[in-house]
Amino acid sequence: MASVSYHISSLLEKMTSTDKDFRFMATNDLMMELQKDSIKLDEDSEKKVVKMLLKLLEDKNGEVQNLAVKWLGGTLYSFHSSIVSCLLPQLTSPRLAVRKRAIIALGHLVLTCSGNIFSELTEHLLAELKRNESTSTTRTYIQCVAGISRQAGHRIGEHLEKIIPLIVQYCNVDDDELREYCFQAFESFVRRCPKEMDPHISSVMGLCLKYITFDPNYNYDNEEEEEEMMETENGEDEEQESNDEYSDDDDISWKVRRAAAKCLEAVVSSRPDLLQDFYRTLSPALISRFKEREENVKADIFNAYISLLKQTLPTQSWLHSSDVSGRDDIPLTMLQNQVPNIIKALHKQLKEKSIKSRQGCFSLLTELASVLPGCLADHIPALIPGIVFSLADKSSSSNMRIDTLSFLHVLLCNHQPEVFHPHVKALLPSVVTCIGDPFYKITSEALLVTQQLVKVIRPLDKPYSFNAKPYVKDLFSGTLKRLKAADIDQEVKERAISCMGQIIHNLGDQLSTDLQPTLKIFLERLKNEITRLTTVKALTLIANSPLQIDLRPILGEGLPILASFLRKNQRALKLSTLNALDILVKNYSDSLKPPMIEAVLTELPVLITENDMHVSQVTITFLTTLAKIYPSCISKISGSVLAEIFQLVHSPLLQGGTLNAIIDFFQALVLTKTAAMGYPELVKQLTAPIYCSGSAGASLTLHKQAYHSVAKCVAALCSACPKEAPATVNQFVQDVKSPKSSPAVQVLAFLFLAEVGRTTNLSAQRELRAVLLEAFASPSEEVKSAASYALGNVSAGSLQEYLPFMLKEIGSQPKRQYLLLHSLKEVISSSPADSLTPYVEDIWALLFKHCECTEEGTRNVVAECLGKLTLVNPAELLPRLRKQLSAGSPHARSTVVTAIKFTITDQPQPIDALLKGCIALFNSAAHNKPSLIRDLLNSVLPSLYNETKVRRELIREVEMGPFKHTVDDGLDVRKAAFECMYTLLESCLDRLDIYNYLNHVEDGLKDHYDIRMLTFIVLARLSVLCPSAVLQRLECLIEPLRATCSTKVKAGSVKQEFEKQDELKRSAMRAVAALLTIPEVEKSPAMAEFSSQIRSSPEMSSLFESIQKDSASLPTLESMDMS
Repeated sequence: MASVSYHISSLLEKMTSTDKDFRFMATNDLMMELQKDSIKLDEDSEKKVVKMLLKLLEDKNGEVQNLAVKWLGGTLYSFHSSIVSCLLPQLTSPRLAVRKRAIIALGHLVLTCSGNIFSELTEHLLAELKRNESTSTTRTYIQCVAGISRQAGHRIGEHLEKIIPLIVQYCNVDDDELREYCFQAFESFVRRCPKEMDPHISSVMGLCLKYITFDPNYNYDNEEEEEEMMETENGEDEEQESNDEYSDDDDISWKVRRAAAKCLEAVVSSRPDLLQDFYRTLSPALISRFKEREENVKADIFNAYISLLKQTLPTQSWLHSSDVSGRDDIPLTMLQNQVPNIIKALHKQLKEKSIKSRQGCFSLLTELASVLPGCLADHIPALIPGIVFSLADKSSSSNMRIDTLSFLHVLLCNHQPEVFHPHVKALLPSVVTCIGDPFYKITSEALLVTQQLVKVIRPLDKPYSFNAKPYVKDLFSGTLKRLKAADIDQEVKERAISCMGQIIHNLGDQLSTDLQPTLKIFLERLKNEITRLTTVKALTLIANSPLQIDLRPILGEGLPILASFLRKNQRALKLSTLNALDILVKNYSDSLKPPMIEAVLTELPVLITENDMHVSQVTITFLTTLAKIYPSCISKISGSVLAEIFQLVHSPLLQGGTLNAIIDFFQALVLTKTAAMGYPELVKQLTAPIYCSGSAGASLTLHKQAYHSVAKCVAALCSACPKEAPATVNQFVQDVKSPKSSPAVQVLAFLFLAEVGRTTNLSAQRELRAVLLEAFASPSEEVKSAASYALGNVSAGSLQEYLPFMLKEIGSQPKRQYLLLHSLKEVISSSPADSLTPYVEDIWALLFKHCECTEEGTRNVVAECLGKLTLVNPAELLPRLRKQLSAGSPHARSTVVTAIKFTITDQPQPIDALLKGCIALFNSAAHNKPSLIRDLLNSVLPSLYNETKVRRELIREVEMGPFKHTVDDGLDVRKAAFECMYTLLESCLDRLDIYNYLNHVEDGLKDHYDIRMLTFIVLARLSVLCPSAVLQRLECLIEPLRATCSTKVKAGSVKQEFEKQDELKRSAMRAVAALLTIPEVEKSPAMAEFSSQIRSSPEMSSLFESIQKDSASLPTLESMDMS
């Protein structure tokens, strides 16, 4: 007994440790000990254990808390039934406080109680609601149902069919408190059980719209008449009068209106699919209630409308498709038509005394201007007085001014400058006053507005007639005061620098003697580590001004400072400095002396590295500018710069923007006509590693990408020096012909010929055709591929010479067919549509001959050719392609389907309008152009979901020696289906029934390894996009995750099996980590139990910790590779 007592005492001591893991493990051990029958505690020990348990319920660490709750829950589990029977009578207690506590207790109980107890409780509440003994108890029972729904919404869903009609019935009882509780219950149901509420949404919305206007003691029509009659009279007297006349302490109808508004907000935020209906019915009703007299209710009406605007924002991305933007039933068009009514309802309220009302108005208008840029252009005159009033009003709070300035900034950013010109005189003094405000947040926001205002009063990118001169002095002096101050907030310092930079950029020619002293301040700020980055950006803006601001006085001292920034570790500073230097060299070349440039040049070579391609690209762009303007300076450091650039050209990482920057640099360099960097020298240096790669039989020494880079650079040099080009082309043709050439040299030669041939007609090279075809028989796959690429591009440059010949070869040379089809693909991709038109019929006929080929690789190339050829004349060719979907063999149909995939690109194309009619469902469409498939989802989704099911008839056993191996021929189709589902989640979420979707995700969690990997990623994404839906299904989703994380690999398995299982567990654990980010997930008993299982298993806890570390270092959630 003593040893038991000692053991428990030591565990209790560990439970007070500062280390959360000690506390967790000690609590877990104590739980295990107390579950043993042999343990009997004395009274003193019992008290200590209970005290400690209650203390752990308030532990800072969530996991320890969960364990304590689980322990307490486990201890109480056997008493749940008796607890319920004790609590239910308390719901009819004469004391309302007791009823309230009983409801809270029941709310906590339903989280952990068994299904039977929950059903009994719900049945009891339903029975009492039907009995309706007294209004007072009915109110309590409705509150109780709402409380249970808030705590355990996922459980109450199945009972809603019976509950809703009763609550709808009680909405019509003449009792304001009862109605308020009814709407609170509806709000809870809508948020927690959206799927089950679907059939009832229209009736709930109808009730909300009816009672949002429920104000029996006040006549709004009368108020409007009075307003019209007395518009010129003193507003204060009128308000005083109205307050006296209508003050009614017993009137609680406002609570009903507020609950209805909150319920509407819940409906709007949970049902984006009903957006069009909302704009038809809900939007006008909410706008008409902006006149609400009760502040709290008005705030909730504004919130409901802001929620509606936020739901509208995501649909903007689909508007680029031309067939959508003109329609009247698009939410944005419907909103546009309602803007005048919104302004009419709000503009007078902007001058009300109530700060809360004004803040609500500005929040709503800010959201409106963001969702629909330009929509307030016609209403600026109505808004300006309200803005000025809030900025100048002495009684306005700091937050009121900040909100007003924030709205003004959004307004200025999203509208054309000319609409503000008549109002600058009224606006400017208030904004300048705010710059001088002692509160730093107001100053900061005012500087942001001023910066935008400067662009408005003198827009440099368009003609204007507005005279900005009268306002320059006020803007300048207000900003200068803040620019000079050293003892102010960091944010204000930075915004003052940016604002002054904008003032000099737009108004520098009107500052006369003030300009130079201000530039000196910029020089001081450039020397300060805290403000240097912002100053560099501001100087870049000034240097780029079309007003040609005189920067000479600060260049001598400023340029060495800028050069020193290139040595700093701060990447953003390096990039901004390079950008600034580039613009200074372009616009101020006559003011910069060669020694100043050389000081900058010495810092550049070290910045050119494959470790940071973007910095390399910006550096090389700057070098190109220098080569054009200061060729003599470049020659002095060409050795060190070129060594780095050649190394970059030969890097496997070089592509895109950096490669284009290098090509531009070489073209600029060769035109400087400097001996050390002449055409022969550059070509020699570029190709040296390839020519030095050894014997003829040696394989490629550099990475494949490096050959493309070198070929493009040499081709660019040829185009810059046309006189040198023929000799270089001849040289490469000879290299290909020579048997001594290594495969590496041949690959480079073909890639070079491809680059040159695409833009230059090489038909003069008589032997080129034979050389290319001969290479098709090369033993090296790289050479064959390069020759095929070259033939395609050379043909694109001289179609008449090469294309008929190529088509003839494809028909007559079955062995070379695959390579020739690749060449044809290059021709179709690289040639303009009008030049291809004469050959379309011949190519089309030839491709259809080969679309039933047994080789999948050949069929894929044919499909790509067909898809790209269809883009040449979509109106005629797409219907012909579509006809083939119903004809021919499965191979032919799969080729046509793949071909249609290649007609879908991420850029708008004329074919888009035609594609809608024939598209079935492609991952490609969902990924690149969701607008094509959004309207077809209702008919297509059942087919897609059908493909996610395991089909037993496609599973077969294959005998491999003494072993039997199971092969699932349907696996690839299921993988493709789940990939489609993931893509739809990203692009068409508002069109999905997420609960039906989750059914198939659940099935996928128990499927094959590959499918599980996909569904874990889908689940992690769902946790972010639709947390409430995932929460409802949590119990079903956790079981497969638990099974995966607990799986043990058989001892004798191969290494790959261990690695595979480990990766699967990591993926499952990532999904668990994502689930744990859902708010209120800790209330789920299944999740709490799984969390404690993870913590108590060393293997699982170490895996979970490593996942959390990974996710902390990565900015975004894991996403699926759709390549």
